[in-house]
Amino acid sequence: MDARPALVVIGTAYHAPTAAALDVLTDVALVVDADGAITGIYPVNSPAADNAVARALQVVRLSPTQRLLPGLVDLHIHAPQWPQLGTGLDLTLERWLFEYTFPLEARYADQQFAADVWSHMVPTLLAHGTTTAVYFSTVHEQSTRLLAEQCVAFGQRAFIGRVAMDHPQGTPDWYRDASAAAGVEASYASIEAIRAIGGVQALVQPIITPRFVPACSDELLSGLGELAASSGVLVQTHCSESDWAHTVVQERFGKSDATVLRDMGLLRDGTVLAHANFLSDHDMGIVRHAGAGVAHCPQSNSYFANAVFPVRHALELGVKVGMGTDVAGGAHPGLLGQCSMAVASARMLEDGVDPRQPAAHRGSHGARIDAVTAFHLATAGGGDVLGVPVGRFQVGQQFDAFVVDTAGSSSGLRRWDGIDTGVDGEQRLFEKIVHLAGPTDIRFVWVSGRMVANRGDSTTD
Repeated sequence: MDARPALVVIGTAYHAPTAAALDVLTDVALVVDADGAITGIYPVNSPAADNAVARALQVVRLSPTQRLLPGLVDLHIHAPQWPQLGTGLDLTLERWLFEYTFPLEARYADQQFAADVWSHMVPTLLAHGTTTAVYFSTVHEQSTRLLAEQCVAFGQRAFIGRVAMDHPQGTPDWYRDASAAAGVEASYASIEAIRAIGGVQALVQPIITPRFVPACSDELLSGLGELAASSGVLVQTHCSESDWAHTVVQERFGKSDATVLRDMGLLRDGTVLAHANFLSDHDMGIVRHAGAGVAHCPQSNSYFANAVFPVRHALELGVKVGMGTDVAGGAHPGLLGQCSMAVASARMLEDGVDPRQPAAHRGSHGARIDAVTAFHLATAGGGDVLGVPVGRFQVGQQFDAFVVDTAGSSSGLRRWDGIDTGVDGEQRLFEKIVHLAGPTDIRFVWVSGRMVANRGDSTTD
């Protein structure tokens, strides 16, 4: 006989396995094994569902007002910037970095300070439904290790990178690696330390993290590229974020960020490129060919990027795209809020923003996206960028998920009888969840089948 299911969740679920359409799974039983993998999805009261329920170690039955959604995959979080959420957002990117961010990040030499921040940040993000987080840490090895330990303790799936940066023009002299060789050596040591921590089914993994090209010497970039090739570890960095960052790279190398990263061995399968607002079509071809992907950060882009990332166009060119908050460049820590911003910014890109221009010349035709596409980016799209089987309710995927209750919300989220009913009503309710739901509406959160947050009142057997 097969092993007993570890978990069965009964209710109605939403997911967006592609960017094109919402899939509503009405009144189903999702069966999860001891390794956190989905092994079956059956209609409620079918023989297969009844058998799974009878044998399961735990059964959770959602109420009629609750909906199950895949866990959110945040591809771009600056963990040390957590205390500066919501500050300095009127500044240019370079001023924001040197006046706010670098002084704060330097404080993480103090491990107690780091532990205090991490222990607040990780459970808060889980409460927002962020089941997978891709973190920039700091240059400090010990604080980076502490972040990995906190993610293991709270049960969050995470990729954690010790930041490497050594360029004298792109970093302050009091917060950088002493040399390219020192940066590579510390990055290797951090990889080994995080791998040694492990965690529940190795939920926490290292990721090589050159901050961005302007902050790194040629030697550091190439050295990290060699480390990526020898270790097999994923890579994350910023790419063509703003006019300033994009221009600095063009003036220094005579070519784009994407080309530089490729030539340095850093543009690889699974590389996460944050922002990427100024990628040309040629650059997008380079990214697609490498198997890398973009972390779209719509709110942060509105503050610091000087442009709107063309999500629709990138998807049409076959580029993998997920979503990131860019905490603290993005002032909201939850990805649902970023989904709403992604829809809004794409509308602005399509319609244009300067009323002095004629309507026919004001925007970029065909740029808009809907809530389904945005949610796909925040779930399955992010999983696809990382090469991790999350973001879809399908057999073989990991059960990373959260439950939203649409009753009694202070956010305005509510399922209205006679309006949000039937097939079209489920579409409407999903859209409301994307645009309105927050932590107070989220009842349960699971990572790899393990419940990591519980504010629920559903029936549990």
